[in-house]
Amino acid sequence: MAITQINAYLNTNGDGLEAVKLYERVLGAKIESLQTFADIPGPPPAPEDKNRVMHAVLHIGPGLVMLSDGPKNRTIPKDSNAHVCLAFDDADDMAKKFEGLAAGGTVTMPLQDTFWGARFGMLVDRHGIHWMFNCHKQG
Repeated sequence: MAITQINAYLNTNGDGLEAVKLYERVLGAKIESLQTFADIPGPPPAPEDKNRVMHAVLHIGPGLVMLSDGPKNRTIPKDSNAHVCLAFDDADDMAKKFEGLAAGGTVTMPLQDTFWGARFGMLVDRHGIHWMFNCHKQG
């Protein structure tokens, strides 16, 4: 059986709804589905857990990203060796989205021209998600 798709699955520390709203606003993400822990059948969660994201599916451009807050008793590390890489065809649009995700986060490599003929930058957003931005130069 062949692999038919690969998706990034992002984990946040209880601020998943805020992350989803940020990605909607800044990246134009479209929510395909979003369930909170309050949506799970069975006994209701503790009041402080009802709005935690159990599972969300977001369309960002042609890609698909999933997201969850994960268990309350497990802290998600903010350091990672994985990045979500966004490819752009418009450097100005990329710069706006880069600044939007950088707000409250950490720029690890400012947007800059590269030797491979692209404008490129990296950041960690305020939810601890690592992003790469790449826009090949026309010409």
